[in-house]
Parts: sequence; structure tokens; C-alpha cells
Amino acid sequence: MRLWVRFGFGFGPGCGFRFGAASGATSAADAAPSSAPDPRRWLILAVASAAQFLAVLDMIAVNIAFPAIGADFRSASTAELSWVLNAYTIVLAALLVPAGRLADAIGGRRSFLAGIALFGLASVACGAAPDLGTLIAARVVQGAAAAVLVPTSLSLALPAFPERERATAVGVWTAVSAVAASSGPVAGGLLAASDWRWIFFINPPVVLAAWAAGLRLLPRTGPVGGERRRLDSLGTLLVLLGTGSLTTACVEAADWGYGAPATVGFLAAGLVVGALAVAHVRRHPDPVVDPALFRTRAFTAAALGLLSYFLAYAASLLAATLLFTGAWGWSPARAGLAVTPWPLTVLVVSMLSGRVIRALGKRATAVVGGVCFAAGPVCWLFLAGGDGAHYAVEFIPGLVLTVIGAGLYQPVMFAAAGLLPARQLSLGSGVLMMSRQGGSALGVAALVVITGGVARPGLDALRAGWVFTAVTAAVAAVAGAALGMGVRTGSRENRGWSFPRFSAGLTTTS
Repeated sequence: MRLWVRFGFGFGPGCGFRFGAASGATSAADAAPSSAPDPRRWLILAVASAAQFLAVLDMIAVNIAFPAIGADFRSASTAELSWVLNAYTIVLAALLVPAGRLADAIGGRRSFLAGIALFGLASVACGAAPDLGTLIAARVVQGAAAAVLVPTSLSLALPAFPERERATAVGVWTAVSAVAASSGPVAGGLLAASDWRWIFFINPPVVLAAWAAGLRLLPRTGPVGGERRRLDSLGTLLVLLGTGSLTTACVEAADWGYGAPATVGFLAAGLVVGALAVAHVRRHPDPVVDPALFRTRAFTAAALGLLSYFLAYAASLLAATLLFTGAWGWSPARAGLAVTPWPLTVLVVSMLSGRVIRALGKRATAVVGGVCFAAGPVCWLFLAGGDGAHYAVEFIPGLVLTVIGAGLYQPVMFAAAGLLPARQLSLGSGVLMMSRQGGSALGVAALVVITGGVARPGLDALRAGWVFTAVTAAVAAVAGAALGMGVRTGSRENRGWSFPRFSAGLTTTS
């Protein structure tokens, strides 16, 4: 029995609170005082949320429809069919950072409108694909379009909000992602029951509405100060090859074998190319990834913290599914229902996270979130039995702790993009999203190795997996503590450590 699990998105993309650029890192434009709130800010957030909803929904719904797609292309092998899933994930991960850099160079509005239009066209091509090769090629384009949308959408929306409303805006964004994640299996199942092609054909009307609204609502932004930035072609290529190779190794290792020549080869190539990319960006005058990003220690802590957190997150979600279908012997349908409270509860916590952040401060909220998430697998370690007869007692306590942790941790850590000057806002978001994608892929791969790669692992194997997730979540909590690298303030809203105020510093172009 082959287990199809592909993770890439968590619940809670980027955000911005009262973070600001590090001292000496901002231009005059960046340091300008914040303007009055945009009266259209909630409509702008709705447009940005619609793009994220589509990106999450399409990945999850296609996973559910995989058997139906295979039934239409009977001559294709399972390995060939898997690229319908993997092409999207790999291309998305590989392009996040270059797409963020491009958005900063040409303007977020242009990138967003181009990305969502391309996503719609690729969706039509997927739905109309006459053969498997065309479908996979269209999924590659769809993944590229999603990579353009993900890091630019919030960089356009958040500057419209005053600081006191940004936590609420992030809660809305996180809730939209949770709704997409929880409705993906249902939508995929219902549409695939009629025809899997409808999964793609429902996208164009939403894309058209979002594009028209974006054309009217999104601010016209360009490079800060009107500066022109060169495209770092070699650096972009190295980042693409490095991240693409590493992601491919993680995604395909379960099928190829963890010691297979292909897996080792892609992993080695990714590491070598990654080292070359690091050496290149240290020498280039305007590299695809500016090393100055990581001189802000809180931003570096956020990137490493998100990597560790999503190692735990993806592994925990997969372990929960394997507990139901493996150790407890439940059907996939029953297991799906049992996991459903996870994203739905994250939705509720995310909507309330702004109040918690204002009460505790950002650093304390991140630490509490990481510790709560780590406590969830510990509960399963001691409570989960071998028969699942008491689901409410054996699973729900750990679920409550993990979803509280998820709803509190992610918004604060993604907010670290606001530490950067406006000219690097999309790039910074792309780096943090890359941490999410990489952590998710590594988390799934690590759990598969720990459980022996079987579809129905025993309880002892899952216990080893829960130890892994608890440790990685604890590391994420430590990274959350490192966010406190700033100016001490005494206000109630910023109890603990905070940062200089961040202004979007957007410039208007004709």
C-alpha cells in the first residue's frame, strides 16, 4: 500500500506587527512615518487572501483527487503520476526566493497581477490537459505562479494597516489559510467524484475577480526611491538549482529509497550548489539574496525558527494520520474526519492571536506557542494507546496544545519580514516562506525514515516520531526567545522586547 502525503503549506503566512528595520539598515524612504490607514485596507487584504486560498486549496485538493487522475491516465506508472503532485511542490519551493527578489525589483503590484493571471491560465491548461505530460507541465507553471503570489500578497496588504490592526489582519489571513486547508479534502473529494478537472476549472472565476479587484485596489508600488536593480542571473540560477535539488530529494526519497543513487545524487547536488550560491551572494554587489538580511539577528532567528517549527508541524500532522490509519486501523475517511478539528481549531486561535500578542508581547507569544506545540506530541507519547477506543482522551488533549501553539507561533515569526526595509520586504517574505517549505518537506521525510517508511507503522515507531517533533518544536521555541533583540519598552502593548517602527516606504509610480 502506497501512502500519498505531500505537505507544503502551513496555516499562517507572513504578517507584520510593530517590527522595524535594524538600525542603519533603512533608507530615508523606509524611515518615513506611517501614513493614515487606507480606507480600502480590508478589501486589499481580501484580494491578498484570495490568492493564498487558491494556492493552498489547489495543492491539497489535487492530493485527494490523485486516484481519480490515475484512473484517467491508466497507461502511466505510479512514479509518473506522482509528478502531478510533486511538480507543484518542487517548483513552488525553488522559486519563492527569486520571485520575492523580482517583486522587490519591479514592484509588488505588477508581480501579483502577473502571478494571479498566470495561475488562472495554468489552471485552465491543467483542466483541459489531454495527456499526463501536458498536465504535469501545466502544474509546473501553476507552481511558478503560486511562488510569485505567496511572498508578494501580504507585502502589498499589510502596509495599508496601522500597527494596532496588523495582528487582526494576520489573524484573518491565517484563518483563510486554515479554511483552505480544511476545505481542500472536502472540495477535492466532491469535485473528483464528478470529474477531477473541475478542481482546476473552478479557479478561473476566482482568479478573474481577484485580478480585477487587484487592478483597482492594490497600491502602485515600485523600487524604493525609484532605484533600478540588476537581475542577478547567476545567483538566481544557483538558488533555483540548489533549492530544487534539495526539495526533489526530500519529496521523492520515499519512492526512490533514502539510500538510492538518485536521492543521494540530488541531495549532494543541492548541498554543493547551495555552497556555491552562498559564496556567490557574498561577492555580488546586488545579489538575489542579500546577506544583510541575516545581519538582523531577529530575522535570522525567525527563519531558523520557522524551519524547525515546520519540521515539527509537518511530521506531527503526518504522524496523526498514520496513528489513525496504522496503529488504530481506521479507514481513510474516518481518519480524515478525525484530523479535521486540527485546521478548524487553528482558525479560531489565529483569529484571537492578535489579542494574545498585545497582552504578552511578541517574544513571549512565540515562546508560549513553541512550548505548547512541543507539549502536544508529549501528550500523545504518554496517552495514545493501541486501539483508539478513547479518541477524545488519547488524541484531543495533544491536538488542543498543538493548535494553540500553531495559532500563536506562526504569526509572530512570519512578522519578522517587517524587520526589513521596504525594498526587501517581498524577498524577506520569500526567505521565510522558503523556511516553511523546506521544513515541511524535511519533516515528512524525517518521519518516514523514523517510522520505517511503511504505510501502517506501529505505535512504537510513532512514539519515536513524537519525540522528534517535540524536540524540533522546542528548538523553535528557543528561536522564538531570540526575537527579543531590540529596544526595551514599557508599554502594555509591547510588553517585553520590541523593535523600531516599520514603515512600508512604498513609492508611487505612474
